[in-house]
Amino acid sequence: MFKGLLSILRKLKSAPDQEVRILLLGLDNAGKTTLLKQLASEDISHITPTQGFNIKSVQSQGFKLNVWDIGGQRKIRPYWRNYFENTDILIYVIDSADRKRFEETGQELAELLEEEKLSCVPVLIFANKQDLLTAAPASEIAEGLNLHTIRDRVWQIQSCSALTGEGVQVRLLEGSVT
Repeated sequence: MFKGLLSILRKLKSAPDQEVRILLLGLDNAGKTTLLKQLASEDISHITPTQGFNIKSVQSQGFKLNVWDIGGQRKIRPYWRNYFENTDILIYVIDSADRKRFEETGQELAELLEEEKLSCVPVLIFANKQDLLTAAPASEIAEGLNLHTIRDRVWQIQSCSALTGEGVQVRLLEGSVT
């Protein structure tokens, strides 16, 4: 399930039996909690907006993955920085069908990438809600957010649907920057 993340983690962590801290961020209604529940193989039929945070621990190939899902409402976003310390991977979720918020989500992502405590932390961007007809393709989102200019870290954008689970199984090549 986390095979792609694990390839990055093996480079980050010398011993695979260590705990790994994954920070899951994005605007409200992007699908972060649905994605987290999908990754943990949990029921996704009753999900409510996250008012604070959710934490899930998943065992995968010797790694204990601690995933911190932090709410994305505007009033909660200033508190994101309280969770930056010791982050091994940042997962940023974008609602691909909510084009009106692309500028806002781009600004939030850009600010995250400038945070000192997140410098050099690999970033996985999920272009979520690809099951919707109005969803922008990941390539269009990557271009609109100027992801090609990211040079200080490993990153990848992945099309997915947290609702159907399609694209949630991620494959990142070791050390590659796409």
